[in-house]
Amino acid sequence: MRRNIVHIGADELVYEIRNIVALARQLESTGVEITWENIGDPVQKGEIVAPWIKKIVTDIITRNGSWGYTATQGEESTRKFLASKVNERGGVQITPNDIVFFNGLGDAVAKIFGFLRREARILGPSPAYSTFSSAEAAHSGYEHLTYELNPYNNWMPNLEEIENKIKYNDSITGIILINPDNPTGAVFPKEIIREISNLCEKYDCFLVCDETYAHVSYENSGFYHLSEIISDNVCAMALRSISKEVPWPGARCGWIEVFNKKNDQVFARYIKSLVDAKMLEVCSTTLPQLAIPEIYSSPEFIPHLKKRNQKLHDRAKKAVSYLKDIEGVQVVEPKGAFYLTVMFKPGTLKNTMQLDIPNQAAKNIITPLLKNTPNDRRFVLHMLASKGICVVPLSSFCCDKEGFRVTLLEENTEKFEWIYQTIKDSIQGYLQSA
Repeated sequence: MRRNIVHIGADELVYEIRNIVALARQLESTGVEITWENIGDPVQKGEIVAPWIKKIVTDIITRNGSWGYTATQGEESTRKFLASKVNERGGVQITPNDIVFFNGLGDAVAKIFGFLRREARILGPSPAYSTFSSAEAAHSGYEHLTYELNPYNNWMPNLEEIENKIKYNDSITGIILINPDNPTGAVFPKEIIREISNLCEKYDCFLVCDETYAHVSYENSGFYHLSEIISDNVCAMALRSISKEVPWPGARCGWIEVFNKKNDQVFARYIKSLVDAKMLEVCSTTLPQLAIPEIYSSPEFIPHLKKRNQKLHDRAKKAVSYLKDIEGVQVVEPKGAFYLTVMFKPGTLKNTMQLDIPNQAAKNIITPLLKNTPNDRRFVLHMLASKGICVVPLSSFCCDKEGFRVTLLEENTEKFEWIYQTIKDSIQGYLQSA
């Protein structure tokens, strides 16, 4: 090309959660049976969408209006409904105009960073959810800025570290919190959220809280919505979605709830730019927006959530029971979402370790990939080729810790137990191979 047309942050757009699929498909073609544990899709893992939800959606499809455009910010009746739900909790109050719909939260995150001034940096957690870390790094052209979540303290952040990073880097203008967290399953207590909010107020930053898994928080997890805790002085947004709780990931329906934009003209103008960008697309998908009030208002919705969350909670306990006593491994029982992060303690993994790969064709595919790769990815590749279990290395979550993320979604009880027994056996066999 006569000019370089590639964006400065193009190389930062890495999403290992999906990237590993192409490799797994290659192995599948050699006869390796793949068990997909890389992505949080309950439907793919066998969850049946409740008949009462299907009936609501089916009835809406018969309405002519569900086939047309809706308002740019989202269906007005749905935004009114969601605003009322926020306001019923107490805390910060919003109006329907403080809600903006997107085609999934991936679309929302792309807009959030795509229309942020390049010099403005957003500080996020590590391990980081890849959509955030890649988007922030691509937006800035530099590595994503992070604060550490501590696996020896239930994956809680160090507030002093966060403050120091904000205090001594004035390019940081926002903080990301994911609650419940992906990939760790941590749920942050009220005190932590309040202190992070206070730091945003002290240093004039805004707060982004991803609440995708708000309705996937286990009993007694201590989950609180951001709107219940932040003060009226903090500019913020909460990101919400129906993907994980209905579940309806294929709907690609997410929205942001904007708090206190009236307090800062710059923040208000920034939010307007997100709406203007959405206007160029006309609007987001109509059908799932129309379904939200009817699903959320159904007398079956709360029992539906409680039943699912208890099921996931039970699986979390079971999964941890398989792995918690392995020497060199650190696991923290999740309190929400549907993932388990398995961490290898520092110095545990060696680049000489291996698993036997009986399928020679699969071994030939994997072997070249083992050179100059992080130690946790070496383990993940060995387990993928030898056992067919597809997980995601922790190092791909913008993290210098070694480990991997696995889901809690397998619906077949026998298969679930096989997955975790096989992971246990794989870890022990790998560590003993040194």
